[in-house]
Order: sequence, then C-alpha cells, then structure tokens
Amino acid sequence: MDTERSQVETSSEADMEVSGREEGRLMALRFDANLGRQGGTRADELRTRIADEITSGLIPPGTRLDEVQLAERFDVSRTPVREALKQLSTIGLVSRGARRTMTVAEISSAQLDQMFELMGELEATCARLAAVKMTSEDRARIERAHEICRERMRQGDAVGYGEANASFHAIIYAGSHNPYVVEATQQIRIRLAPFRKAQFYTPDRMAKSFEEHDHIVRAILRADQVTAADIVREHIVAARMAYANFFASVKSGAD
Repeated sequence: MDTERSQVETSSEADMEVSGREEGRLMALRFDANLGRQGGTRADELRTRIADEITSGLIPPGTRLDEVQLAERFDVSRTPVREALKQLSTIGLVSRGARRTMTVAEISSAQLDQMFELMGELEATCARLAAVKMTSEDRARIERAHEICRERMRQGDAVGYGEANASFHAIIYAGSHNPYVVEATQQIRIRLAPFRKAQFYTPDRMAKSFEEHDHIVRAILRADQVTAADIVREHIVAARMAYANFFASVKSGAD
C-alpha cells in the first residue's frame, strides 16, 4: 500500500509540474495575443487596448487611470476595467498606489534595455538546450510553428504574427526540457509581452523577424548549440530596437 501511495503521489506531483508549465506557457501566450479579437473576455480586450496605448506613449507614464473614466470611455461597467488594470499591474505596466489608485508605471529606456538583455540571455539558454534536447516531436512542432509564422507574415497580419511568434518561442522554451529555465523565461516574457507585440507594427519587422526565426530553426535542427544561442540573443536585440523605432515613430507623429 505504501508503495502504491508513493507511486500515486509521485505521479500527482509530475502531473502538477506539467500542468504548471502549461499554465505558464498559456499565460505567456495570453499576454502576447490580442485576445479581444477572438473569444477573449471584455477585460482581456480592455487590457490589450490600454497596454497598446501605454506602450505607444499615448498614455504617458505617471498618468492616473481612473476606473470610472475608463468605463465611460469604453462603454463598459467598472468590473472589466478593474480586472484589466489588475492584469496590467501584474506585468508592471501599471502601478498601484494609495487608496487603490492606479497610474501608468515609469519604465525608463534603461530599464527596458536591462529587461530585454535578461530576456536575450534566458532565451539563448533555452535555444542552446533545445538544440540538443528537443525530441523529434518537438522538432516537428517548431517547424510547423515556423510555417504558421510564414503564413501570417505573407498575409501582413501583425496581430496574427504576434500570436504565432509567441507560440514559436514557447516551443523553444519547452524544448529546453528544463522547467526552471522555462519558468524564469516565461516570467520575463510576460513582463515584456506588450513591448514585443508592438514591434510588429513597424515596417518590415515581420519579414525580418521571420528571417531571424529561419536561422534559429536551422541551427536548432542541426544541433548547433552555440549558433542557436547567438542568433536568439541577436533576435531579442533586434526586437528591442524595433520597439524603440516604433515608439519613436509614434512620438514623432504625435509631436
């Protein structure tokens, strides 16, 4: 009986670990995607719209976000607004102050550089491990995800490409077969998701991103750890630069 109980407990713990990793993966996809487009809740849609306005600079840092005003603006009740702001607070775009006040967080260019730098190192680690640890099923998944990115790029679908891009990277994370690395990578990805999404609104970024993906896939499939890690690191640097260009273009247009 003790042996059976031990086996059951071990199996349960394994199931919980897999479930936790899957939940983290879905959360990363959830924050990357424009869920308001297909089947997302009203709070999801509001979160996406407010995040887009924050990352584009339309709502500048330090701006107080009033639930009543936002509810009136978007013609909704305060409940989805409150939930949307809670989600934005979770990823650091919104700061919670005294008396439940919410303001747009101050995130400096230097802080973004540091977060993207960390993102690059963690994703490079995932790619390096994936190059030698991916199973045949993992490799088939990344090739399929790469093809979906190609389709979205050819369609000029920035939102769809962003979703496909999130799936592509999640497969690399999972392919590392190291749950601790996966968890750490997902957490910083969730924090940077709105900024990474915005990059695809710059001209030619989808095409360049896909080309970078192509080099990543080739390196992983030939089990070239060093090249896979180097290209992924450069890919994240390019994403940071693309967001900077997007933000600058929006700011210039506003001026």
